[in-house]
Amino acid sequence: MYFLLSSTRYDEILRQFEWNNDTDGSSPFFLLGYHFDRLLDASEQHGWHETKRSLSYACLKEKCREKVEREGKDQAYKVRITLSKEGEIEVAVSPVVPFRTDPMGLARFNPMLDAPPEDSTITVHLDSMRTSSSLFTRTKTTYRVLYDEARARAKIVSPTSEVVLFNDNLEITEASISNVSFFRAGRWLTPTTSTGCLPGVLRKWLLEKKVIDEDYDKQLSTVVISEGDWVLLSNGVHGCRLGRITMVQ
Repeated sequence: MYFLLSSTRYDEILRQFEWNNDTDGSSPFFLLGYHFDRLLDASEQHGWHETKRSLSYACLKEKCREKVEREGKDQAYKVRITLSKEGEIEVAVSPVVPFRTDPMGLARFNPMLDAPPEDSTITVHLDSMRTSSSLFTRTKTTYRVLYDEARARAKIVSPTSEVVLFNDNLEITEASISNVSFFRAGRWLTPTTSTGCLPGVLRKWLLEKKVIDEDYDKQLSTVVISEGDWVLLSNGVHGCRLGRITMVQ
């Protein structure tokens, strides 16, 4: 048994950024509307048609708001949302360090022109084994075995490390908890959904805003990943983070 999954963030600083506004105006939930859309799409892909018809953004938002209010609104939280086939939404929260700046800011980093930020670069490993693409890579669910195994192979024990996965065709897909973009010829390139990667909520936003581009020319494969390559890591809890490839584990 598994559930559809999406994780966002509650953080009051998000009210300062117009890009995070939703239908009611400023929102402290990180791109919550995009998370709702992902749950709708995943419901369709899993054949949960009745679940999809019963989903409501207003209901999702209210459940998130109620959970945060019970825990205390003076804290920033990771907000974990699960959806069952029966249409039941469950919300769990856990404290996180609040954002101090715009979580999208690092997406504007140009390694050719800008000095890298101090003490904030993630060590990124390339996985040592292929991960076959499937419904459980194209959608986010509580079935995380594939990602857990990749993290175990790379000996990930810290939030300052990540591992990049690749499919049976040696195409880069994503990282274990993030979407990835690589800096190539003056721009950030992210794998296309044809690789079987998860189309994450922040990846979608970055594509819409033309901050990153999709790799339609199939430039991103294991044979062209090198030591020191810059990686833009993005997800709906941490925002954008910078990483660099290290080939030694």
